[in-house]
Amino acid sequence: MTNGHLLSDIGLEFIQAFLLSLGIGLLMGLERERNPASRAGLRTFALVSLLGTVCALLAVRTESPWLLAAGLIVVGAMMISAYHRQPDANDPGTTSVVALLLVFCYGAMIWYGYRTLAVMLTILTTVLLYFKAEMQTVSKQLTRRDITSVLQFCVLSLIILPILPDRNFGPYDTLNPYQVWWMVVLISGVSLAGYAALRIVGQRHGAPLLGLLGGLASSTATTLVYARHARDSAALTQLSLVVILTANLIVLVRLGGVAAIVQPGILPTLVPVLLGGLIAGIAFVAYAWRKLERGTELPELDLRNPTELFTALTFGAIYAVVLLLSAALSEHAGKLGLYAVALVSGLTDVDAITLSSLRLFGQGKLAASEATTAILLATLANLVFKLGIVVSVAGRPLARRIVTVFAAIAAGCVAGWATI
Repeated sequence: MTNGHLLSDIGLEFIQAFLLSLGIGLLMGLERERNPASRAGLRTFALVSLLGTVCALLAVRTESPWLLAAGLIVVGAMMISAYHRQPDANDPGTTSVVALLLVFCYGAMIWYGYRTLAVMLTILTTVLLYFKAEMQTVSKQLTRRDITSVLQFCVLSLIILPILPDRNFGPYDTLNPYQVWWMVVLISGVSLAGYAALRIVGQRHGAPLLGLLGGLASSTATTLVYARHARDSAALTQLSLVVILTANLIVLVRLGGVAAIVQPGILPTLVPVLLGGLIAGIAFVAYAWRKLERGTELPELDLRNPTELFTALTFGAIYAVVLLLSAALSEHAGKLGLYAVALVSGLTDVDAITLSSLRLFGQGKLAASEATTAILLATLANLVFKLGIVVSVAGRPLARRIVTVFAAIAAGCVAGWATI
């Protein structure tokens, strides 16, 4: 082999791997260099990453996998010894030790061909190291109820979901336990994200943001709570108007996001409907927000835990029943049967009929236009139900202002539907 060929082989096999290894070591080391208590910085992390790649190379070429374990043990022992000789009461060094062991492993992964994964994990690790103060602040703000919410979501998604059978049962071959529970996890996850954001951000960033987060967590609960505030204090009427309208506009965004995850093929027919309602509603929300007096105190929005097992089971049962009814009525009564289910179920929960329609569309039992029409009818019924909440709780003063905007949103959705 000529020297040119040898250099070419080295360039392809060695140089890229070691340069990438050096880069990820420098990235993590840059963050650790900023920490005065850390015993490892730029040079140490870069060298340890290179060491991981060298150990992986030698382990492969000499068929001695123990070299990797030996290198990992040496790096860990070296760091533990450094902290033991000069202990620091404020920083025991566990984070730096683990980070250094990780960068060694990432360096080894690069040699074994997992380059993209190694880079992704390096960036994620660096982010975790860098945002230490922010994560500590967030963790201190969490209550026992918040932690319970996260744990319950883990039970729903990581314990219950994997053990459910992924095949169809029941009449019309429609009920799939895994798919039903996956929808429970999806809706619970979206609601938990809104709930968590609301808890972290708090009430201080204005009515539109509160409406946005409240809409992600629960638009019905947000509507009910702020209708009560408008009833209790006339000074909060304009604030309640902005929050309620924003929360219900976010429902359209939420439906679009769920459709994009579950059945992206329906988006060409569904997006015009949702976009029409959004465009019509945003103008009214912007006008109402401009009229809102700055400095208005935001009342606390108290929401229930969105991942309670009872809540999840209830939604799962509603979704399964709506799915079964939709399949049965669409087969025996045609589109009109499905639309009747959409109108009735949409009064209280637009998510269940939306997911059911998307599921039937994915199975080929509904055309895209039929599924979109069912979602539209459920959305319109849901607006009527929310308007009923406002009328019954806050009275006519707020309801008269909201009905105009809800009518505009409904007209925008219908106009978008007419174009498909």
